[in-house]
Amino acid sequence: MKAVILAAGRGTRMGKLSEKTPKPLLEINGKPKLAYTIEQLPDKITEVIFVIGYLGEQIRNYFGNEYANKKINYIEQTNLNGTGGAVMTTKSKIDTKFLVLMGDDLYLKTDLEKMLNYDFAALAYKTDDVSNYAISKIDKDGFLIEVVETPHNEKEGNANTGAYMLSPSFFDWTLVPKQEGSNEYGLPQTLAKNKGTNKIKVITTDKWFPIGNPQALEESQKVIHDFI
Repeated sequence: MKAVILAAGRGTRMGKLSEKTPKPLLEINGKPKLAYTIEQLPDKITEVIFVIGYLGEQIRNYFGNEYANKKINYIEQTNLNGTGGAVMTTKSKIDTKFLVLMGDDLYLKTDLEKMLNYDFAALAYKTDDVSNYAISKIDKDGFLIEVVETPHNEKEGNANTGAYMLSPSFFDWTLVPKQEGSNEYGLPQTLAKNKGTNKIKVITTDKWFPIGNPQALEESQKVIHDFI
């Protein structure tokens, strides 16, 4: 089975930290963030496809063709048109269902293993402060109803974490803009649009750590042991 890790972005919120280093290679306790991501992948994942862009050669040089007993491949995303667009670039390398992860975030291995049981799934973080995150609305059986992007007025809920399980039929779907008029195509919005013919199971978790700014990177030094 394969995992697609999205690592093409500029990381502007990191400021000077990402001027010479791609954000996913910034270190947590002396080791690049992406190294932890690969090391915590489920054992059934045998190949990783990095979608790279900004300073992507550094990622290629660090991980090479194999890391942590996983085969490594690379695809360059020249048009940064959102998470949906990023995943679409991998079409030629996918022939079975596959895991999708954000290169910046920390996930529990056990949560990722649960996702492997479904053809389509998304991971959501249950929190009492969802104000800065897109929300995954779910029905009584735990399937996705819709995704509500920021800004919104919700106080608590299930934050979308950017982790997904997809099947190859995804590549036949029409991408949906992240927001009306946006040039970025959102992966969660595309999933929600197609929920009628493909049920999207939402796995909820109480542990997830996004690293989007210098403060979060500093805090990750303290919480990383919860994820390894």
